[in-house]
Amino acid sequence: MRASPSRRGFLSGALATVVARPALAQTSPRVVVIGGGFAGATCARAVRDHGAAVTLVEPSATYTACPFSNEVIAGLRPLEAQQFGYDAVRRDGVAVAAQAATSVDPQARQVTLAGGSTLDYDRLVLAPGIDLRFDALPGYDEEASKALPHAWKAGEQTLLLRRQLEAMDDGGTVIIVAPANPFRCPPGPYERASLIAHYLKTRKPRSKLLILDAKDNFSKQGLFQAAWKALYPGMIEWVALSAGGKVVRIDAASKTLVTEFGDHKAQVANVIPPQRAGGIAQVAGAADRSGWCPIDPVTFESKLQPNVHVIGDACIAGGMPKSAFSANAQAKVCATAVAALLRGAVPPAPKLINTCYSLVAPDYGISVAGVYRPANGVLTDVEGAGGVSPANAPPDFRALEARYAEAWFRTITAEVFG
Repeated sequence: MRASPSRRGFLSGALATVVARPALAQTSPRVVVIGGGFAGATCARAVRDHGAAVTLVEPSATYTACPFSNEVIAGLRPLEAQQFGYDAVRRDGVAVAAQAATSVDPQARQVTLAGGSTLDYDRLVLAPGIDLRFDALPGYDEEASKALPHAWKAGEQTLLLRRQLEAMDDGGTVIIVAPANPFRCPPGPYERASLIAHYLKTRKPRSKLLILDAKDNFSKQGLFQAAWKALYPGMIEWVALSAGGKVVRIDAASKTLVTEFGDHKAQVANVIPPQRAGGIAQVAGAADRSGWCPIDPVTFESKLQPNVHVIGDACIAGGMPKSAFSANAQAKVCATAVAALLRGAVPPAPKLINTCYSLVAPDYGISVAGVYRPANGVLTDVEGAGGVSPANAPPDFRALEARYAEAWFRTITAEVFG
């Protein structure tokens, strides 16, 4: 995401160290990228710029972006504004295989597709995003998500949650179940709570929203809670892990969320379950027992499989959070590293940035930024290089950050898919 005004100059300089693109000496090495989101589509185009023959494996003709999907839930934005195709990726010379990858043979350096065909590679990049762990919450499985949507993969689930909010009674209770770390988009549940509260305040003002959380703190917590007090007094209640917020069982039929401290019945329940790296990362042997993929922080090469790289939400990126901005930055670093490795060169040590905006209301934005570098085998924060929005910023500053968030989304989607 784009940085807030006080940080743009520094972060722009850091980003410049990420995107340098030396040409490949080797003729047309083969690179396969699995996953067509912010990480995969970015990496495929960047590697192609280095001269490799690139195939992007993505079964969906349309990518539906998660950033800004909370606005869709709150009725502030159409789902179509989140959807992007791959025509521009093809025009850049990337071959797009519109099938799912079903297996990876790291020894043979070969990917098998759902139709039975195979793709050989010199380097493989996995960008599969996340899978939801439907085995992690007793009573919550894929069938239960049809009644209690997760909406953590944008698309039909996003619209389902929106329709449920529209159908609920004024005076009903909305419950959001937030998972323990790590998971995709750490501030996401709290932005969602904020924008649902905005919807309730304007459409169903007697309603309440409860967040049952499996942790004791969350991203941008002070900023969110101050905004809730100012904008939605008495409407949002957050229950931390230590106060009994962890959900241990779900009764989908009655929409009852059970914690160790008691039961909570919802009219609308949004259950965000624990997550892990997307399935192909598990199949490829790139994920460890945590369900996520350990990587070299300089090259994003898997620590478990040679010649395989993992970027985006699926990888273990140390202090760097799982966000679209992170995925885009990691993809550029990975592309540069892949190009260097294919020509026998040593990849440069990168600096990466992440800035994450959240909307608390349509005209109220907050942000957090960080800069990261490899140290001791992981990506670590560069001390003093990031920060959060000022705690006591005036309304015009919050409105400016909301506009920056919208500008960031337009810019990154144009870069990745346009």
